[in-house]
Amino acid sequence: MAKTANSAEALESTLVELLAPVVEGAGAVLERVETTRAGRYSTVRAVVDLADGPGDLDLDTLGEITQVVSDALDEADPVKGQYTLEVSTPGAERPLSTAREFRRAVGHDAEVTTAAGTVTGTVEDAGEDSFTLVVDGEPRTVAVDDVESARMVVVL
Repeated sequence: MAKTANSAEALESTLVELLAPVVEGAGAVLERVETTRAGRYSTVRAVVDLADGPGDLDLDTLGEITQVVSDALDEADPVKGQYTLEVSTPGAERPLSTAREFRRAVGHDAEVTTAAGTVTGTVEDAGEDSFTLVVDGEPRTVAVDDVESARMVVVL
């Protein structure tokens, strides 16, 4: 089993090296690559997002990124056998752990846990080391390094 895990990690590492510059060339960032195998078939999942700041990745851009990722995989052929390619964004309730991710969350609600507890508020501003979370109308500055866990939340 360890050999399978190591080879899966090696494949994912190879895919990140191959796909990160391709995705960046298309104006986005490769957040992660996951691979799963079921018998002879594999699934390659590439999670992409805008490079920085607020905004959304529209379907046309996601389609263009999917095409360049598919072309790169076809050319390099790093995945043995048949596979399904899935390219997606991190989603509406994505985890937040880096300064870039908090900058992407500006204007959105987030649930943030630090040693002081868990709060939900709106990310108002974000820089390299900290972000401002407005909770019940009061702005709170939080250091990214102090965050134990955080995710965007959809409030209806």
